[in-house]
Amino acid sequence: MSTPRFLAAAALALAASVPNAAAQTAKQTAPARTEVAGGVEWKVPARWTAGAGSAMRVATYAVPAAKAAEAGECAVFFFGAGQGGSIDANVERWSKQFEGTPAPQRTAATVAGLKVTRVQLAGTYLAPGGPMMQSTGKRPGTRLLGAIVEAPGGNVFFKLTGPAATVTAAQPEFDTLVASLRKR
Repeated sequence: MSTPRFLAAAALALAASVPNAAAQTAKQTAPARTEVAGGVEWKVPARWTAGAGSAMRVATYAVPAAKAAEAGECAVFFFGAGQGGSIDANVERWSKQFEGTPAPQRTAATVAGLKVTRVQLAGTYLAPGGPMMQSTGKRPGTRLLGAIVEAPGGNVFFKLTGPAATVTAAQPEFDTLVASLRKR
């Protein structure tokens, strides 16, 4: 066995023998992923994994499932200056995506000089999808956390949806993402 192969094999054997130490080192040294849209940037929670984007989405993140629940999803939308509708229209649209159009819990804050409208909804989600955003089936026990950022280039929309247990478990990460917003 050549020396480089031997060293590589030895390193793998050592890493396998102390997986917790290796995982801790990786967590400590892994830089936070930063994404950008509309003139703002944010840090992606470490547990969230990037999925495929689409014509309408800047980013899609898979949010790990809470115990005995399914995974969630955080979609990020940016349509450009003056595009995508007003904040009120989007909050209303999100509310209409739930059976019975529940009244959203809505708050406003400023993060690093950016106005942010936060939204929370819960109930039976009508799971809109496809080009006409028709319902793809009812999902009871769903929760939505939203944030609409008044960014320099236009509004940026963050929409986390999933089973209530998953979204509740991910709420601190969503809050941290929103708190990480900065003008770029």
